[in-house]
Amino acid sequence: MKSRVVVISLLAGMFGAGLIMLPAFYWLHQKTEYSGSQYLVAQYKEIRDEIPLQRSLFFSENNMEIPDFTMAAENAVNAVVHIKTQFNAPNYTLYDYLFGTSPRYSTPVMSSGSGVILSSDGYIITNNHVVEEAEIIQVILNDKRMYDAKIIGKDAVADLALLKIEENQLPYLAYANSDAIRLGEWVLAIGNPFNLTSTVTAGIVSAKARNISILGQSLHMESFIQTDAAVNPGNSGGALVNLKGELIGINTAIASRTGSFVGYSFAIPSNIVAKVVADFIEFGDVQRAYLGIEVTDIDANIAKSLNMLRPEGVYVVGVWNDANGKDISIGKGDVILEINGFKLNSVSVLMEQLSKYRPGKKVDVKYLSNGKIKSTTITLRNKYGSTKIVEAKSVEVLGASFEPLPENEKQSLRLGHGVKVKTLTAGKLLSKGVREGYIITKINNTNIYTVEDIEKALKESDGAVFIEGIYPNGTVAYYAFGL
Repeated sequence: MKSRVVVISLLAGMFGAGLIMLPAFYWLHQKTEYSGSQYLVAQYKEIRDEIPLQRSLFFSENNMEIPDFTMAAENAVNAVVHIKTQFNAPNYTLYDYLFGTSPRYSTPVMSSGSGVILSSDGYIITNNHVVEEAEIIQVILNDKRMYDAKIIGKDAVADLALLKIEENQLPYLAYANSDAIRLGEWVLAIGNPFNLTSTVTAGIVSAKARNISILGQSLHMESFIQTDAAVNPGNSGGALVNLKGELIGINTAIASRTGSFVGYSFAIPSNIVAKVVADFIEFGDVQRAYLGIEVTDIDANIAKSLNMLRPEGVYVVGVWNDANGKDISIGKGDVILEINGFKLNSVSVLMEQLSKYRPGKKVDVKYLSNGKIKSTTITLRNKYGSTKIVEAKSVEVLGASFEPLPENEKQSLRLGHGVKVKTLTAGKLLSKGVREGYIITKINNTNIYTVEDIEKALKESDGAVFIEGIYPNGTVAYYAFGL
């Protein structure tokens, strides 16, 4: 029987910044007058506004000399950090399980990973799974300086987290346009595998827009860069860079039968990273945009049934109920060929392109319908079906619908107040393990009677949310997260 390939999220990653020519390294750090958060938002807007794609080859086609990575690697390691985290894992006893009580004891759990400095004043990107449960986060620079870090934003769907340390004049990496990378292009990876700091490896881009289904979210976004640069547990959150020393991806996972590197690794493209970082800074949460349709990849059989010369685009299998109002003409059975002039060949490519935009943005769509090529303009929506930006402290970020607590449950559970979770989608509650039917009784020690009370409690919070509640079977449960 064939052995099963297990995809493992790396518990530490800092693919740092590879392949930088020294003059280019300093140019990257001086090409803008912006700094800090303004700089990061400006970088995203450049990518969003369709900078012309450029080839980022280290040498010309007529000069096939092997590139020298030494100067690039030596300078890039300074923009890569080692991340150490600690959290207290609850020790549940049989008594706790039987009576639904909170555990009385906990055990400190240590973990480590990597990150990449994105601005001179201390913004650092890493993977969400590196810091997801962390109560203490420490960042160690390549020169061994150590800082306490705070979380600016976390997103389980894209598996990215933005950190901040209080320091200035730090070395950092600039974004490349990840749409411009080519198969076979040289890349470098720098990180901290097995706590071995400042480790540099080289490889090539093996594939683009890979979906390996590891994030486990109903509205997940996966479109990884696949590379054969060696990475191992400890590299998560690190940087993949091109031969100009620009950041083209954040390394996230490996495909392995053993738990260690055996040939391939996967990175989140920098265009997605830039958008997520800008959203954290501007809105406090990721603004994810959707066409309002459900799609699947096209194979040879579907292409033949549609009388297509070859498989291309993505096949529409459904349309959200009134998701886009009157501005959508695409229907079930149509084929989306292009988004804003970018040709599509898979669902993951479509999702990667949509990830560059926010709800409310209009995009030009070319599609095939009944054998004819047509064009339309669609206003992108959020996951709730509206064109509005989702506020970080809005009840919408919980990813749930609610209903009043029935009187019979109030009596049986002896509750005087509470709001019941009716349904769950991707959001804060689902990511923390909340199940449908959970009854929220308090948020940040404030009694909850209505959905409006939930909204008010979120807006009045300082970014930390502590929820108390009970399940219909009488199990008491507590959940905590940051906004």
